[in-house]
Amino acid sequence: MSDPTTDPTPDPSTDPSTVERAFAAALYAGTDTALDTGASLLAADPGADAELTRRGEEFLAAAWRRGWQPADVVRYVRRELDETHVRLVSALVLGEAGGRPAPHPRWAAQLAELAEQAGAPAPRTDRFSRATAVLELYRLLLALPALEPLDPPRRAASSASAAGSSSSGSGSNSRMLARIRALLAKAEATGYPQEAEALSAKAQELMARHSIDEAVLASGGTAARDGGGDAPGACRIGVDPPYETAKAVLLDAVASANRCRAVWHEEFGFSTVVGFEADLEVVELLHTSLLVQATAAMTAAEAAQRAGGRRRTKTFRQSFLAAYAHRMGDRLAAAVREQTAEAAGEGGRDLLPVLAARDVAVTEHLERMFPKTVTTRLRGVSDEAGWHQGTAAADRARVERHRPLR
Repeated sequence: MSDPTTDPTPDPSTDPSTVERAFAAALYAGTDTALDTGASLLAADPGADAELTRRGEEFLAAAWRRGWQPADVVRYVRRELDETHVRLVSALVLGEAGGRPAPHPRWAAQLAELAEQAGAPAPRTDRFSRATAVLELYRLLLALPALEPLDPPRRAASSASAAGSSSSGSGSNSRMLARIRALLAKAEATGYPQEAEALSAKAQELMARHSIDEAVLASGGTAARDGGGDAPGACRIGVDPPYETAKAVLLDAVASANRCRAVWHEEFGFSTVVGFEADLEVVELLHTSLLVQATAAMTAAEAAQRAGGRRRTKTFRQSFLAAYAHRMGDRLAAAVREQTAEAAGEGGRDLLPVLAARDVAVTEHLERMFPKTVTTRLRGVSDEAGWHQGTAAADRARVERHRPLR
């Protein structure tokens, strides 16, 4: 007969849960055997599903505290794993967000985009395969390093009132950006060069007007030393493979031309762009449009190369995009200098101190976020034909000079 003082009945409430046992077996060991063990435990216990999801949401909450945002996590999962994991993490992000307000508008936009992309149902699979994918995803989430926290740009509270009946209110901003997006989309889609040129030139005009109007209105129309009542912040823009380095150089050129600064994070597949909100919006739109134009031009150039008996090569494409980015940077910088001079010459001399103060504010914000940066060498640029074709494509890209800003 056993002695109850020395041999108590085990308390089931103290036993580790299935999820805890699966995590102990699989998350902290990098072997396939450990992963199979954890997945087997989860597959055999349907009652563990709710806790498994809850623990995943906790991993995401920890990622937010380490500086990640929804788009960053989904992009990194796509880069490191596959579409099965992307669907899992997208559903997890949306579930974790629940019905609470987003921290800022960019966060809300990222959630909205995820919700739009989550329409297609996931293919049916067995419980073991799904549990394996979930554990692989959680391994990745646990290993996410800390990122520099992003301060969303702050708009001046007085911008809308300062504008009166002009175009500064948030509703007008949305309408202006919607017009720019529509013009760029039409420019990218049309097969008629003259139409594309007219549409892109009009979009570029609206971009410049949007940015300069924001700067003047934020400063109250004066040459405020602090660049106005708003403040710079930062956002992250994805730089997807292949040829990420050349694409990051193009993004840097677009950012610099629009009074922003970009820092590329090669290991995570994005660049952090620092600037004022109106300028960040323009950078996102223009970079996307130019990348579409560059890809289309590169495809056409490759077709001509093949027609001439030359095979497609990775070096040709890398050289093409590098030359495109280099030449586009020169064109954009020259256009900005000319546009600013014209605006100042038309009675807008108060604009120059405002823009200079904003440039200083952006640089200081960048240096606080990234006190140490290094220069990246662009490798694989050795194809002469690719370089010349890319330069020519940049010269043809739709960023034509527009009439002076009033």
